[in-house]
Amino acid sequence: MEMDFDENWKLLLQFLPEGWEQQAQELGAIVRRRKILSAERLLRILLIHLADGCSMRETVVRAREADLADISDVALFKRLKASSEWLRWLSVNLADQLHGPVHQPRWLQEFTVRLVDASVITEPGSTGSDWRLHYSIELFGLSCDHFQITDQTVGESFRNFPVKQGDLLIGDRGYGSIAGINYVLDHEGDFLVRLRSKAFTLMANDRDEFQLLEQFRTLDYGEVGDFELFYTSNNHLKPIRVCVLKKAPDAAERSKKAAVQGQIKKQRPLNEETLELQEYVVVATSLTRDQVAAGDVMALYRLRWQVELAFKRLKSILGLGHLPKTDPVSAQAWLHGKMLVALLAAAIVDEGRRFSPWGYPLHGSV
Repeated sequence: MEMDFDENWKLLLQFLPEGWEQQAQELGAIVRRRKILSAERLLRILLIHLADGCSMRETVVRAREADLADISDVALFKRLKASSEWLRWLSVNLADQLHGPVHQPRWLQEFTVRLVDASVITEPGSTGSDWRLHYSIELFGLSCDHFQITDQTVGESFRNFPVKQGDLLIGDRGYGSIAGINYVLDHEGDFLVRLRSKAFTLMANDRDEFQLLEQFRTLDYGEVGDFELFYTSNNHLKPIRVCVLKKAPDAAERSKKAAVQGQIKKQRPLNEETLELQEYVVVATSLTRDQVAAGDVMALYRLRWQVELAFKRLKSILGLGHLPKTDPVSAQAWLHGKMLVALLAAAIVDEGRRFSPWGYPLHGSV
């Protein structure tokens, strides 16, 4: 027999952090209870928009049919804006439940650690347009501190984000360009990126090119390579640090297969050197050895995936849906809500992997 929809909702509520209803009032999501009578009803309505990808107009119709609330799409739009900080609080505390509390370590106290990425958003419908969402999220607090909506001609770059002294921007390969890292350094920030081996030439000194694979092949599993090098910019050598870790054999094989398949799709040849580089995780950073140890550099890049994997679920499974492109406050609330949806999906999947016989978590259990 099919489980009733209300029973599914009750199970979903079991994954929410304790005190979530009280926080709705304290953080301004629920002020007056005229149209939407409770935090639970508000969350249920918002998830129609955030998880199902419905427009505001379709969301209010569904809410009315489900006897949740009778409000206009304009009123719901205002509710979403007012719920931004509540949605962020839910995301942070749900992430704590999933991964354990992530506190900013002492060696990062002087930095504002920001994870940057971009995603293509395709509006639904036959006349839908493609947009690119560039967003930055503070790692410790999961707060969206900047976003920008552009058309697809604007590529991934650190230059899409404001940078100030003390900022540490972490990005994937797409952000590893000379123009991007120079932009960060010119604004007194720091960077940590996955290295694009073909983006620029690494130099051991002012005469000799650094031979990546010759050095990497000497590493054992679990050993972090740490190299202080240079790159050329406007005919000048600038310092850059490269840290590398050898992948486990199964992970390396998966990376090689993905690289081969990617090049087949692009109808481009894949040389042996590029294929062998798939055996390593290589990052480049402006952080010096005096500031951060090599092992901590790799651990910091790994932390990036707590947020990155959440958004990958949105891109590949949930879809990004109707992004408010003209109102900054509502767009920020929308991003916080999307993060919550992704973390809820992760919590449900993780619970299924642990396989409790009843299929949902018990708060306060040993």
